[in-house]
Amino acid sequence: MSAFSYPSEVTIREVGPRDGIQSEKAEVSTADKIRLIDALSATGLPRIEAVSFVSPKAIPQMADATEVWAGIRRNPEVFYSALVPNRKGAEIAAEVEVDGLQVFTAATDSYNLKNTGVTVEDSLPRVRDVVEVAQGAGIPVEGTISTAFGCPYEGDVAPERVVQVTRWLIDEGITSISYGDTTGMGTPRRVRDVITALQADAPEITLNMHFHDTRGTGLANVLTALELGITYFDASIGGMGGSPYAEGATGNIATEDLVHMLEDMDIVTGIDLSALITAGRTAQSFLPGELPGKILKAGPRLG
Repeated sequence: MSAFSYPSEVTIREVGPRDGIQSEKAEVSTADKIRLIDALSATGLPRIEAVSFVSPKAIPQMADATEVWAGIRRNPEVFYSALVPNRKGAEIAAEVEVDGLQVFTAATDSYNLKNTGVTVEDSLPRVRDVVEVAQGAGIPVEGTISTAFGCPYEGDVAPERVVQVTRWLIDEGITSISYGDTTGMGTPRRVRDVITALQADAPEITLNMHFHDTRGTGLANVLTALELGITYFDASIGGMGGSPYAEGATGNIATEDLVHMLEDMDIVTGIDLSALITAGRTAQSFLPGELPGKILKAGPRLG
């Protein structure tokens, strides 16, 4: 694709209810989590990462994941997924009938050790367990690779390393992978290098990009990915979220900022921006700090 040729439509997954809320220090009530997911479900978003079935000791904000899942009004037009770290989480998710699972590892051993206590290669049996449960339940499963564009402990990550971990996940039965810019170290240059390497060496998989705006490059990275034909992106309402395992990791790209930009580029998202802003205000109503999303504050360019 040329630098000015973009896809005609993209698919956005909202990750605020999981990735956003898990990073909040102040406890968010079960009722508020349900209220937010229900508001997001009415925006036209095709995919929502609703909860994570993890140890409450590791991620206290997800301790009520089962109650949240039971309380939401599921829109049949929305694909609701859950993040899980292991077989136990996958079994809970399958039991409550989520639409899809995500299982995670990282591109670097240092981050994965901080996150899960094992190296990347040693995390593969857990991935295998999740895939096994998902396949047994007939649930799609996607892999997630954190620190794909840079690691706070190891610095720059070579595209070849990202390809290597991708190949390991493919060997475990994964066919779709999300690549996380966990601490916002990605730049258009590094995004281009990683995506180009993946398209050359693993063309059979579906690529999803998960960018952060920690250093102001989030939407620039999206544009770079669009130029390379990527059509799947994660975003978080109001720009909330980050990683509880890495200091300074705040700043997912704001869903409403992303939709606003794509709409002006005539790229179809199927999402109602006005309803999305309303959902952002819902999130802001129970969060203590001001959300960083620009459109939530300034409104659309044409009001």
